Amino acid sequence: MLLVTGATGYVGGRLVPRLLEDGYRVRVIARDPSRLQGRAWADHPQVDIVQGDALSAASLGPAMAGVTCAYYLIHSMQKTAGAAGDFHERDLTAARNFGAAARHAGVQRIIYLGGLGDPDADLSHHLRSRQETGDALREAGVPVTEFRAAVIVGAGSVSFEIIRHLTERLPAMICPRWVYTRAQPIAISNVLDYLVAAVRTPEAAGRVVEIGGADVLTYGDMMLGYARVRGLRRWLVPVPVLTPRLSSYWVHWVTPIPAEIAVPLIEGLRNEVVVRDDAARRLFPGVHPLDYRTAVAQALGELDVRHVESSWSDALATSQRDRMPLVFTAQDGMFIERRQHLVPASAADVFRAFTRIGGEWGWPSFNWLWRLRGGLDRLMGGVGFRRGRRDPDELRPGDAVDFWRVEAVDHNRLLRLRAEMKVPGRAWLQFEARPQEDGRTLLVQTAFFAPKGLPGLMYWYAVYPLHGPVFSTMIARLSARARTKPVTR
Repeated sequence: MLLVTGATGYVGGRLVPRLLEDGYRVRVIARDPSRLQGRAWADHPQVDIVQGDALSAASLGPAMAGVTCAYYLIHSMQKTAGAAGDFHERDLTAARNFGAAARHAGVQRIIYLGGLGDPDADLSHHLRSRQETGDALREAGVPVTEFRAAVIVGAGSVSFEIIRHLTERLPAMICPRWVYTRAQPIAISNVLDYLVAAVRTPEAAGRVVEIGGADVLTYGDMMLGYARVRGLRRWLVPVPVLTPRLSSYWVHWVTPIPAEIAVPLIEGLRNEVVVRDDAARRLFPGVHPLDYRTAVAQALGELDVRHVESSWSDALATSQRDRMPLVFTAQDGMFIERRQHLVPASAADVFRAFTRIGGEWGWPSFNWLWRLRGGLDRLMGGVGFRRGRRDPDELRPGDAVDFWRVEAVDHNRLLRLRAEMKVPGRAWLQFEARPQEDGRTLLVQTAFFAPKGLPGLMYWYAVYPLHGPVFSTMIARLSARARTKPVTR
């Protein structure tokens, strides 16, 4: 039995199916197990999903019972509302809780994915935190295999998405000094190779293993390399200024990555992150690191066939933080705005219509207005409109849809989105397909808003005049879409 944490995140979401392919039984621990609904592996007979939180030591005991090896893939990139301390303090607390619980349960080994960088150098706060998290895991005495990686190249990886969006959108890029810092990018497939192989490599216990791809490149080289794979012509213009913090705000505007995630990442780009020893090659001779060009081609291949298993935005990294789903009932203080259309179509067709919104599909009504709202949110430091969606046709709990988060999906029946733009309160948009006895389907579209204080009330009444044309047109066009033949992209 192997325990996997961080399965709602980028690496963990891809590790579980790889472990199942190798015949392991897998227990997945998540703060909110409902966020794993819709994953292809969630209903696998060899998967056990349990509720737990590394910040709550008491919740870890049941998850650890009977576990041989535990993967620690938890990473706090930002402060959570209501929590004390920054991401570094949270990471250390969670790691100490996890190590202690593993020791108490008799777990034989912990496998951890941290950050590459010379520990004797002046590392950024973010990179130092990743390495100190490994130290915290070791405090309990359970042997730890700590892999340290730099840029992970794969569709949906936050580092790769920064490179991809900057290169795709900017023919010429003004490049500060950090763009010329050397790094050793590694394909996500190789990262998974190492993580899986570690279970059957006892010699790796108690070791720090630096992993990287076949090439050592600057970040500028990576952008130009991406451009060559895509057949694009790009130019880099070096400048002596533009600090990492200023650069992070530029990334915030040009890419889907919000500033609060971009800041710690880009501040870390001043550090050279290159493999300094050959332990990975000696311990794992069966893993053959890919060159950067091949890794990029693989990532783009995933995007072309729309097979992105996980994305950086799957994790709880939003302006609204990690709120648990709300059970909707009529309650004082919540505005509920509901519209209904009786559609001469099946529930499956109606469901298909309202689950194809956002991202490449756009919004059924006033798409330009939704984009304007996203731009305003970006201006205020929110997530904005550029996250798109993981897959144009499929939605699952936890997916990002522009500046919404999929909170619930019930196949052929319901979709509920939670707003993640900055608003003075909490907002949801819900769609339901209710089959009728005469073969038609009742499409129910409901907007919920729970205002926070006077600013929330003022916000609601300010935007309410737009709801009539926007939401009325939306339900009408969704009804029309449901009556037409399915469109594919």
